[in-house]
This record gives sequence, structure tokens and C-alpha cells, in this order.
Amino acid sequence: MIIQLNHNSTETQKQELLKKLESLHTYYKWVEAKNLIVLPKLNDSAFLKNESCIEYITETDTPYQLASIQFKEHTSFNVKGATISKQSFQMIAGPCSIETESQIEETAAFLASLGIKFIRGGAYKPRTSPYSFRGLGLDGLKLIRKAADKYDLRVVTEIMDLSLLDEVYEYTDILQVGSRNMHNFSLLDELGKIDKPILLKRGMHARVNEWLLAAEYILSGGNDKVILCERGIRSFDNATRNVMDVGVIPLIKELSHLPVIADPSHGTGQASRVEALSLAAVAAGANGLLIEVHPNPSKALSDAYQAVSFDNFKSIASKVEAIRECLKSFSSDQESVLKLQSF
Repeated sequence: MIIQLNHNSTETQKQELLKKLESLHTYYKWVEAKNLIVLPKLNDSAFLKNESCIEYITETDTPYQLASIQFKEHTSFNVKGATISKQSFQMIAGPCSIETESQIEETAAFLASLGIKFIRGGAYKPRTSPYSFRGLGLDGLKLIRKAADKYDLRVVTEIMDLSLLDEVYEYTDILQVGSRNMHNFSLLDELGKIDKPILLKRGMHARVNEWLLAAEYILSGGNDKVILCERGIRSFDNATRNVMDVGVIPLIKELSHLPVIADPSHGTGQASRVEALSLAAVAAGANGLLIEVHPNPSKALSDAYQAVSFDNFKSIASKVEAIRECLKSFSSDQESVLKLQSF
């Protein structure tokens, strides 16, 4: 149950309502930034009808409430002039790791030439082995910010833990929560208090409900700028790095108002398969793609096998746009069907 209070409700009215809820011995969450209360469904909620401070009440039948489409149909927000929503589409691309100034500068120039608005790159990298390249840290953040500003790009980078929050916040436009941190509830709580968008990747073993509940942690803190990212889940079969769940994209659109994008790079773990999964995700309704691209993939210091070259990415971007154009008129334009078949 979500109780939206009137904007002109007084502090006294709010406190009286909260006391009444406390008397029912039920847990509630007061979301001050949104002037609303989230709580479990009440057996008897008739008394709420007499509360003049309440604007409306939304009943939901899902464990995630603020992320539910029953609460809200559509989320849209702006990142320095670029719109992110369930009706828009954005490409986010760049290297797994920021390695050198020339590498990130060259990548930024390339992406800008294609009209891409977002650049990604890791400054702090979670690696399975402590002996693998783990990023340049603060120096990496400064390099990607400098390159992004030069080419009018927006920065997407991963936040590893709370100790780095202020630092990452300063240099980035969208903070990415990686698969390993989807269940880091303390981190999610703090990200709910900031005013920058959060890109929340699905945990490698996470069910859809768990993923949406992780988003709920951020939303319940007052930050409603959340992007969900399907990046593949781990299975018994090691033939592919992960199993990218394309079917979860339309499912999320049925369940939630949050935009959902796909990461075919981690979803496949192999550059040769990134294009196919990119097109499949777009056809399934993804609101964007997160793709690892590198000036010289074979020399990449992390995730070299899944990084695509500039030429490969240019081809992917072109085909993605063709798919999107076909989908816009698919139902009424037979020519679009022929274009799709040409792939």
C-alpha cells in the first residue's frame, strides 16, 4: 500500500497519521522526498478515508511497490539533455576499464562521431582475481570526465562501495551498480538519497522479484531515477559466459514503470555474439544497450574477449537503428518486414 500525502498537508497531520499506523504495529517506510508512505496492505484501512492529508492511496499486490507498474505507468528523466524512459532509446558504450588518456579520448571522439550520448568506463573494477587489472581509480575518473566534457558525452561508471560514493558522484552522470552489488543493501540505501540516476544491473543469480526489490531500496530512499540492466545470469552451462535473458525485457515492461536496458557484452562474454544479442534485445523492447567497445580489443586490460572494435560497433549501431525504424512501422508497413528479413 502506498499513501500519497497532499503537498499542503501539515507536519501535525503527518505525525498524527504516522502515530495511527504505529498503533497498528505495522512497519512502514516514510519517503520524505516524495511525501509518501509505503507499508504492507492493511486488513482494515477504512479509517484512512477520513484523513484529509491523504491525496490518494495505491493498492499493490507485489512485494515491490514503488517499482510496480500498479503504482506508476511511466518513468522518464533527463540526463544533460538526453532522455531516458520506457519510450526512449539510448546507447551507452565504452571500454570495460579506463586504461590511458589516449584510449578514453579516442573512444569518446569515436562515440561522439556516431551521435552516441553516453560513454562508459570503469575506474574501480571488481575482479575475481586480486592480480588482475583493477582500474586507475580517481585518475581514471578524471580522465573519463575530461574526455566526456570535450565531446559532450555523459559518463556512466560503477560505484563499488560506500567509501567511494563522494568521489564517483563528483565525476559521473549515472552511477552503475554492478551484478555483485545488487544485494548490497547498505549501498542501495545510500544511492536512494542522491539526485543522480542509478543503473542497476541484475545480479548473476537474481530472480526478477529480487532485482525489482533491489530497485525498491533506491526508490524508497527518494531517488526515482533508476535504470534496470539485464546483463545475463549464471547457469550450469559454461559454453557462454552468462545466459542473457532476452525474455525478461518485455516481462519487466509488464511489471514495472522503470526503463530497462540490456548488456549483451556481459550477456555473451564473446565479441562475435554481441551484435546478435543487441538486435534481439532491441526487438524485445529494450530502452537501450550497454556495450563494451575498445580501440584495440586484443590489448584491453579487462574483458578483452567481449569488447568489440570500433568497426564492429559502428555496424551494430547501424543495424540497431534499422531494427528500431522497422519496429516503428512494423504493423502497417510491409516494406519494414522485408528489411528485417534482409538481416
